Amino acid sequence: MSGQLIVDTRLPSESELAEQFGVSRPTVREALKRLAAQNLIRTQRGATGGAFVNRIRFEDAYDQQITTSMLLLSMNEVDFETACEARYALERACAPLSAERRGADHLAAMRREIGRQSRPGLSDEAFCASDVAFHRALVDAAANPILSYQLAGAVEAMQPLMNMITFTERSREAIVGLHGQIADAVEAQDGGTAVAALSQLEAYTTGLAELVRAKRRRD
Repeated sequence: MSGQLIVDTRLPSESELAEQFGVSRPTVREALKRLAAQNLIRTQRGATGGAFVNRIRFEDAYDQQITTSMLLLSMNEVDFETACEARYALERACAPLSAERRGADHLAAMRREIGRQSRPGLSDEAFCASDVAFHRALVDAAANPILSYQLAGAVEAMQPLMNMITFTERSREAIVGLHGQIADAVEAQDGGTAVAALSQLEAYTTGLAELVRAKRRRD
């Protein structure tokens, strides 16, 4: 990560690494497995094989960002309002760029998910998945890999949590309506209106969470 080992550099053998660090070969093997799981190295078999420094891409790191965010949320490291505030602050920062740079495929993805969310009988799980896909299309329309990476955790980890907490009280029609406003604004390249609609969606979401908590307290 510091750049001391450049991309495609071959690492020493397991026995050499074990001797260098004064550990057993099973320990080295486990360390290499963890590096491979993080896409920091790749392994090749054969006479010219071994472990090599990988060229990591933002796309390769998305799953790690999502997993880390989900762990933090599941362990109650942050409360609902904090997670919601961070997620929508990032998404509002992204929206003007999305409005400026969106392509036909991003708009088509957003419209497709709005149509899916409007289907009668759609399960809560399917609605949640479509909700995530809609916001991912909005984020990816900004054509900024750093924003997409940061929002991978914010959207794909936080959105299911928000749906899980609020699904008993939410109005799908209200959410679909706000999604429609966002998509219309992005298509019209009106970043300000997209930001305003996202703010409305945040207020609606936090309001639902408070309503759910109030009902639980009464019960």
